[in-house]
Amino acid sequence: MIVEGKQKIWADYQKDIPDDHYFYVRSCIRQSFFPASEVTFLDITRNKLGKDFYESAYHTTCGGIAYHSDSIPQETAMTIIARQFALMHECGYENYVCSCITSFGCYTETLETWHEFPELEAKIRQYLWDSCKKEFAKPKYLAHASDIIYKFRHEIAKQAKYKLVNAKTGKPLKVVEHIGCHYSKMFPSKGFGGAEYPHVLAGMIEAWGGEVVDYPERRQCCGFGFRQYLVQANRGYSMSNTYKKFESMEPYEPDLIITNCPGCPYFLDRWQYVIAEQTGKTYGKDGYGIPVLTYEELAGLVMGYDPWDLGLQMHQVAIEPLLEKMGYEYNPKDKYKGINGKNLGSPENPINIKLV
Repeated sequence: MIVEGKQKIWADYQKDIPDDHYFYVRSCIRQSFFPASEVTFLDITRNKLGKDFYESAYHTTCGGIAYHSDSIPQETAMTIIARQFALMHECGYENYVCSCITSFGCYTETLETWHEFPELEAKIRQYLWDSCKKEFAKPKYLAHASDIIYKFRHEIAKQAKYKLVNAKTGKPLKVVEHIGCHYSKMFPSKGFGGAEYPHVLAGMIEAWGGEVVDYPERRQCCGFGFRQYLVQANRGYSMSNTYKKFESMEPYEPDLIITNCPGCPYFLDRWQYVIAEQTGKTYGKDGYGIPVLTYEELAGLVMGYDPWDLGLQMHQVAIEPLLEKMGYEYNPKDKYKGINGKNLGSPENPINIKLV
């Protein structure tokens, strides 16, 4: 699609995001896979942008994985969500921001369902009181954490120490943006740019100097469909989705991939190793694979954070080739040091994909 067409779609799918005072809830998956991402997000928003982000020690999982895996009924999932909203209200906030894309999808689905079926909302209101004696409340604004970085992308660009530009050639880095399925596929009006051409990550890439890579399977699932991966018999289907995406993007020679879903970077990163071990094929140049980053990690790189403080050593695909392209200053000897400064030891090298 020509740029003018995309811009028309982006203009049609916008939403209001408050300037400040957010109630923030973390992601179960993101904390397990790439735990420094949320730490980075909070440091950027609180200390670099000066925004008020409040966390409650009492918030829990949204129940999304169990709900989408048919392990708990809808009414149970909705009661869990109602408790989260009640915590927000008790803490004096009305702007709800979640780190997880699945959570964002569940919160959106729940609010839309309550709007369409008020009798179900009344039932959940009673369940909430019966289960934990909390007053029912709903957020005035619901946003995904990537919406916040998108909103303040130009402010981040003003503080940037690096751009998404090849330091040697001066050309923009080619970046694949992968949007989590639960961000806007179910409710296109709830995501920046809609479902087909979301702008939430593309806007970051453009603001920070990169070039967005458009390729045929860009809206294909990463492979982490819950019923695909969590059911062991379906894992071949999971990996085949990932393989299809990499085969589709390969001709466009992307320098990196960014995602806004906690599960997507894990699968797009780790499955490159599995594909390489099973088939001998690697993507990217020189056998290193294509680096896969969360949007928080990418924002951190642009702002000059130490890559190891960002937790980039936890990725399967080596980050060093990307750092070299960006002209990044870092100490490679610190990659596997713990917080006490001692070396934790490096992982065993895979057979086909390079680590360093």
